[in-house]
Amino acid sequence: MRTDASPQPLSGPALAIGGLVLAVSNFLVVLDTTIANVSVSNIAGALAVSPSQGTWVITSYAVAEAITVPLTGWLAGRFGAVRVFLTGLIGFAIFSFLCGLAPSLGVLVLLRVLQGLCGGPLMPLSQTLLLQIFPKRLASAATGLWAMTTLVAPVVGPILGGTLCDNVGWASIFWINVPIAALCVAAALRLLRSQETPTVRTRVDVVGLALLIVWVGALQIMLDVGKDHDWFESSFVVVLAVVAAVGFGAFLIWELTAVEPIVDLRVFRHRGFCAGVAALSIGFAAFFGMSVLTPLWLQQNMGYTATWAGYVTALLGVFAVPASPFAASLSAKIDSRRLVFLGLVWMALITVMRSQATSQMGYFSIAHWLLIQGVGLPFFFVPAMGLALSSVDERETAGAAGVMNFCRTVSGAFATSLVQTAWENGATRNHVELAGALNDAQGAIDQLAATGLDPEQARETLAQMVDGQSVMLATNQIFATVAVLFVIGALIVWIAPRPTRVADTSAVH
Repeated sequence: MRTDASPQPLSGPALAIGGLVLAVSNFLVVLDTTIANVSVSNIAGALAVSPSQGTWVITSYAVAEAITVPLTGWLAGRFGAVRVFLTGLIGFAIFSFLCGLAPSLGVLVLLRVLQGLCGGPLMPLSQTLLLQIFPKRLASAATGLWAMTTLVAPVVGPILGGTLCDNVGWASIFWINVPIAALCVAAALRLLRSQETPTVRTRVDVVGLALLIVWVGALQIMLDVGKDHDWFESSFVVVLAVVAAVGFGAFLIWELTAVEPIVDLRVFRHRGFCAGVAALSIGFAAFFGMSVLTPLWLQQNMGYTATWAGYVTALLGVFAVPASPFAASLSAKIDSRRLVFLGLVWMALITVMRSQATSQMGYFSIAHWLLIQGVGLPFFFVPAMGLALSSVDERETAGAAGVMNFCRTVSGAFATSLVQTAWENGATRNHVELAGALNDAQGAIDQLAATGLDPEQARETLAQMVDGQSVMLATNQIFATVAVLFVIGALIVWIAPRPTRVADTSAVH
């Protein structure tokens, strides 16, 4: 056990470069949660799998990242924050490089899991180390720098992913991490070595961690493969469901009785924390599912390239980033429940507008709704975190932040799978109904043939029209469901009592 004096803050150029290294490292990890969103179609085509299977590239990374967050505190205490940070960053770079070489979807998903396991601790540790290297008087600047990279990265992700996919290839969305991470590792080795934290031998809740991996993994796999196996008609899916249910029950029992649980579920005894986390998770699931669906719809059915789909999707963050500091300052002055409610209702209203989309819409008609919708994002996201953390005892803040981040990240991964499945099922169902509703299919074929098409081309054109409208209807149906989820989240937040203090959200990772 070390008893060294606490590391001293940096100053001058060392502080500037050290802050940049930590901010960029956090940026890379958050970037990889969205950079693949617009690349799913390209990856699926290159690896000869369906787009629904391609979304495993997103969900596998998100779940792996979420699972390692509760372990970060133990890892830093056992091995030192700087050592864990550097190891995670090196592993993140190595697996990013290998992702670009993956010959099949199975290998790519495995590598994404390993990439997520390495990247998960980088988010909380980058914030911890930023607050450590900055003088106390600049703590707010350190937190602001970390928050800015966390918000900017998801905006840049779709644009960068689309541009790289169209002009270089899908592998480049992973390879771009390597040189940047290498520079960060080199600088961190030189500047952060003096910032190592004391270590102590502590036990880790191995049983709790194993149960967490089992039930989350089984549930996510079930959601990902269920459609391809005809859901519960398949014994494989049934087994996954049983494993997830039994594993979840065992996880609850173990974590509620363990002396040092890997996830402190006792924080859910606070009504405000439950309501805040529920509103945040439902809102984030709706937002993330919609963000995954939008580029898929634009590329597969509206003729957009990955680059232009990225431009459209990224518009959600244009107003969200500058509005975030304003939302944070309002949270300290206004009842956060009102802000969460208004933010989610705003998201719901714009989503209802988006559910009226047609296949004839131009770029601006689609883009301006996403641009406007982004205004509401920080007004539910930031206050919901503050509401949840202000509801627990101060000594529980760090543990509660880990639980909240886990719930938020996993909800996004689950939403990705559910939205993709519901979208494809909806398109199939709508196709059957539209085909059956055609009163004079032959007459339509004859009209098309009169334009110069031969009978076979006319039939194919009519089939494409039906397919396009089926997908358009399915997309609007998903958006309508998402709007309902936003409203549910807005109503749930009122279950929380009025907050009596303002939480320190610097504990949020």
